[in-house]
Amino acid sequence: MNPSCLKYALTEEERRTFNETGYLIVENALSPEQVRMLTAECDRVHQQKIREGYDPKTVLTHKNFVPDSDLFLDMVDYEKILPKVWGVLGWNIYLYHASMMLTPPTGLEKKEYTFSWHQDSGQVNHEPEFHPRPRLSLKVAYFLSDASEPDRGNLWLIPGSHLYENLELPEKGQPEGAIPVCVKPGTAVLFDRRIWHAGTMNWSDITRKVLFYGYGYRWIRTREETTVEQLWDKCDPIRRQLLSAAVNCDGYYTPTDEDVPLRTWLKEHQPKMA
Repeated sequence: MNPSCLKYALTEEERRTFNETGYLIVENALSPEQVRMLTAECDRVHQQKIREGYDPKTVLTHKNFVPDSDLFLDMVDYEKILPKVWGVLGWNIYLYHASMMLTPPTGLEKKEYTFSWHQDSGQVNHEPEFHPRPRLSLKVAYFLSDASEPDRGNLWLIPGSHLYENLELPEKGQPEGAIPVCVKPGTAVLFDRRIWHAGTMNWSDITRKVLFYGYGYRWIRTREETTVEQLWDKCDPIRRQLLSAAVNCDGYYTPTDEDVPLRTWLKEHQPKMA
């Protein structure tokens, strides 16, 4: 890992924003060329799914997409964003979830309804006896399509709701304080898994394209079946850590330096983080 990534470290203002609102918007995280190349890879995967029988009129949620392209793999430890992730969660982290989402236009007339509001991680929101619920993980959403206006399949969220245990839903419309996340292509949005959020219908003529990378503590189980182990041989030690490598099972709970090379790297380059 190049020490130049430290210029993208989480600032105190960003930390305060994330802690208070539950999310952080990083504009121009990707260059136009990166957006173009990643979009081309998404389109390639999309066409492959269509050939396999996927209905192109429906939402594509493709998990475990990282092995599909070296470009997707390179985003696992992307220098402009990973320092912000470890700035929030620390060094004992890995990629526990990945999902490519393509939301085509509905072709339907827009109508008002209450979105499917939720917090991530299912039973984690019910079983641990903590208030507020523990953070445990966050997601990074890389927007490849233009979501700078509402009705484009935007992510909706409620700022500050990561500290809510419950959410009162209206009979019609959205909860108080709910907003659409309107961002341009190349934007990265980091959000706390606890924040109440919702995916929405796409009433535009633009297919929404987003890559989600979920980071959590290494002792958390992966959310889906993955095949990232096949990538370890061509990865450096820190990337292998992020792709769930460990010396043995105990290394997830009591990590050695070999288990968490990110900690060793931070001791050298950012001692206050290690």
